[in-house]
Amino acid sequence: MRYRAERIALAVMAGSGIVVVLADLLGWLDELAPGSTLPKVTLLILSTVTLFLLLEFDRLKVLDDVHAQLSKLDIDALARELRQRHYAGVVRVHERFPDDRFATLVDGATREVTILQTWIPNLDEFDRGLRKALLDRQVRVRVLLLHPSSPVAGLRSEALRTVRDPARDGDVRANIEQCLSTLASLVNDAGDEDRARLEVRVYNSLPSVAVYKVDEHYLVSSFLHGRLAIRSTQMEIEGCATVMGREVQREVDTLWSIGCAVDLSDWRGSIGRINL
Repeated sequence: MRYRAERIALAVMAGSGIVVVLADLLGWLDELAPGSTLPKVTLLILSTVTLFLLLEFDRLKVLDDVHAQLSKLDIDALARELRQRHYAGVVRVHERFPDDRFATLVDGATREVTILQTWIPNLDEFDRGLRKALLDRQVRVRVLLLHPSSPVAGLRSEALRTVRDPARDGDVRANIEQCLSTLASLVNDAGDEDRARLEVRVYNSLPSVAVYKVDEHYLVSSFLHGRLAIRSTQMEIEGCATVMGREVQREVDTLWSIGCAVDLSDWRGSIGRINL
């Protein structure tokens, strides 16, 4: 009934407009009511429009209710859920290691920074950020490196023999030891409590992936022949509970469990006492 009333009101309004225009052109309006016809017709049309708006008031309120409901939706949460469902947690793929992105993540770290590598070729790029996270914000830092005397170190050196950068294609063992020396310098002047938050372990196993983790974010790459892991494609994963996040975390936990702790205050002696 209401719908019909609206349609009739619209038809009357449209018809009235046409009749008025024709009557005005033919001069009928002046004959019927000289000087007052147009104001009356205008009043009639305005009254019809007002009636139509009153009939539509409830529908306009429905639109407001829809807008209110949409405003309650957490669009970011929905997007995150879709990424987890369709991309297993992968939010971006980088052509190579994104130094700026990782540095930003480290600067915002609140709980944990974990690195799994054979050695860390780009440690100099973010050692200052690690120091601030460790000492200023009390963030736990865990580092897993290949044991410098592991047979895998020789194999990896052979796999990297075609790397063109002479500063980075040296002996894997020497690069691991350089990393250990740099990490030791991070906590040279720190107190016991701060020093305890930096944990370094070495493993004697074949790593499958290189992992740079900050809180819930991962940067993951593979060890390819002739290419450093940081020069390989990087998957950025968001969420420890995602499919990819769980897989990567499981690998990190496995190597951490089989790794041996390194005492950074005497890392050379500590490494020498580890039996492979």
